[in-house]
Amino acid sequence: MDKLAEESAARLEWLGSYGKDPEGGVSRLLYSKEWVEAQHALKDWIENEGLEARFDEIGNLFGTLKGKNTAETILTGSHVDTVKNGGKYDGQYGIVAGILAIKYLKETYGQPLRNIEVVSMAEEEGSRFPYTFWGSKNIVGLAKREEVETISDFEGVPFVEAMKESGFGFRDEDKAPRNDIKAFVEIHVEQGNVLEIEKKSVGVVHSIVGQRRFTIEITGEANHAGTTPMGYRKDAVFAASQMIFDIITMAKEIGDPLVATVGKIEAQPNIVNVVPGKAIFTIDVRHTDKEALVSFTEKMSKRMKEISNNHEVETKIDMWMDADPVPMDSNIVELIEKQCKENGLNYKLMHSGAGHDSQIIAPFAPTAMLFVPSLKGISHNPAEFTEPADLAEGVKALIGSLYELAYKE
Repeated sequence: MDKLAEESAARLEWLGSYGKDPEGGVSRLLYSKEWVEAQHALKDWIENEGLEARFDEIGNLFGTLKGKNTAETILTGSHVDTVKNGGKYDGQYGIVAGILAIKYLKETYGQPLRNIEVVSMAEEEGSRFPYTFWGSKNIVGLAKREEVETISDFEGVPFVEAMKESGFGFRDEDKAPRNDIKAFVEIHVEQGNVLEIEKKSVGVVHSIVGQRRFTIEITGEANHAGTTPMGYRKDAVFAASQMIFDIITMAKEIGDPLVATVGKIEAQPNIVNVVPGKAIFTIDVRHTDKEALVSFTEKMSKRMKEISNNHEVETKIDMWMDADPVPMDSNIVELIEKQCKENGLNYKLMHSGAGHDSQIIAPFAPTAMLFVPSLKGISHNPAEFTEPADLAEGVKALIGSLYELAYKE
């Protein structure tokens, strides 16, 4: 194993120890104790590499190699938060790779023409609170305090309280967002199996799918499981189960590239001998085409309302995420492709089926993405794994890209 492969793998193990889950994975949710410890550990590492480290108001961490022209910045990095019991690669590989790439460039070429900055973004996943891309949305000025002031996690902890306990607060919305970012390159594990199947070490991403996320709340009537005849029930779980079955069936009939997932389900009062009076579930729908995404979710919502009426229950449909498909910057994609060819990297041009911080930043600054393979396509799971040799190939692709963007006129 070469040095870069070894260091990449070792640093991912190290960072994965912050939030190590008893079930074998990593649980590092936004503003949790584990999240705070990880961000401060990264800050120490960044400073030990001779870079300037700083937090912004909401907890994004930046490490900067100052350029001769400090008014222009080439940004790289990814998100530090995980899903519950997730893996050691999603998000954090982009941070580790960014630090290693900047370290190499600093040692090999010295001061760049433009600043090179790595960011460990506060949040992307939406795993603790019903809000996604809190980190990147604050960088570009999209996040609004009123969007999070009234939300809480599943245990009832308010977003604002968790943020303040972690030592952070809201950004000053009267101040204009940053205008120094001239390019953003995010490197990430693929979270799919295309690169592995096609035996490619690097993916150059040209677009990201759009996605919509929903929370569905069904209110029926809780009642005795023994004394309430089947015909008289307003069973929230029964209504939810029919909705879920129909949504997944509709998605399967349409097929790729549409995907629909019901990932979380709750029943209340969740007791064996009580007809459930309330059911809550989530839906995640994705597609590369906006019109197709809108069309499916409209049909899905119409069907849920029909089922709700048939079961005589009340249903609230809350679409709390609506992200359009996003193309990457063609000039940077071309530049990255050129670098991959010149350095003899085994790469593939592809789209991303997962959402990433890049889709938030792309409308504000030229943006592109790099992928490395994921074993069996496994993601959001303790079994996430990328071969160290592929981790190193990704870092090499990132080094070449950052060199072209930061050191050349």
